[in-house]
Amino acid sequence: MKAMQGTFISFEGPDGAGKTSVLGVIKTRLQAQLGDDLVVTREPGGKGSKIAEAIRDVVLDPAYPDMDVRTEALLYAAARRQHILDTIQPALAAHKVVLSDRYLDSSVAYQGGGRQLGVQTILELNQFATQGLVPDATIYLDIDPEIGLQRIQTTRTDEINRLDQEALAFHQRVTQAYRQLAQAEPQRIKVIDANQPFDQVVAAAWQAVEQVLTEDK
Repeated sequence: MKAMQGTFISFEGPDGAGKTSVLGVIKTRLQAQLGDDLVVTREPGGKGSKIAEAIRDVVLDPAYPDMDVRTEALLYAAARRQHILDTIQPALAAHKVVLSDRYLDSSVAYQGGGRQLGVQTILELNQFATQGLVPDATIYLDIDPEIGLQRIQTTRTDEINRLDQEALAFHQRVTQAYRQLAQAEPQRIKVIDANQPFDQVVAAAWQAVEQVLTEDK
């Protein structure tokens, strides 16, 4: 399903890939070009979605280490549904460019792969939540999980969430699932090596975004 009349680009990557930082640079550059026609949001939760944000507070809270993995998957899907209704669909209908820090692929990688619930199970669950809405393109920052976790420990010590605290094996499964998704959908998912210096990662991501927006015109 095409992302309605606007352009929908998601940014994905394992923890520590630098996804949010790269997106921040892209946002600044595009803001100068697009102004109010650019909407930048993130999951779980989402810009302008009070319900999705409330779900985010629960699903990422380190105070709930015993949350059932199926409950977790359902909460992510519920937050995504509300995020689509409150933020993504209205922006696309207004012909805007939407950049989202995480979307459906995150659930497939983290709950399907990391939690071992199964890729197909999570895809089917989110088919119900999204009604088939997928990004026009996904910028995937690929990084070795060992390096990603080291970055988290050194740069995000004040923002460690419940998923960051998982063991290395969990993050290895997440990365493997992401890479399988990228292999399965090479036209949508643009893979960028996030092990390289930050400036090079930004340059590659910017080139990919420019290409998507040019093709969309």
